[in-house]
Amino acid sequence: MRVVVPVERCEGLKSVIAEHFGRAPFFAVVELGDDGAVKDIRMTENTGEHRGGSMSVESLIGGLKPDAVIVKGMGPRGLSAFQSQGVAVFTGEAATVEGLIQALAQGQLRGLTEACREARHNLPQA
Repeated sequence: MRVVVPVERCEGLKSVIAEHFGRAPFFAVVELGDDGAVKDIRMTENTGEHRGGSMSVESLIGGLKPDAVIVKGMGPRGLSAFQSQGVAVFTGEAATVEGLIQALAQGQLRGLTEACREARHNLPQA
């Protein structure tokens, strides 16, 4: 299973979770074995539009082919995009990547079903 988590700094499993998904400086890409153990972790820089790039963060993360994304919260555009791609979106209270991965393995995360009310962008127009 491949899980993507927005983080503030590149500190491996000790990386602190970023509060705002689209504005996170980096994303931890965590590969989990069938037993839920961490097989690999790598960091990728957020080069999305919120950080000066030209592509949406949803496209950037979609290119990483995650099975799940774990966030503190997410705006409506991101949530809708991941739901339409079949990517599970979870939320939890842990402060680090390690804590979120442990919570995932223990079934303690909640599926994110509602976008952040504080988001400053809207769903794409049809």
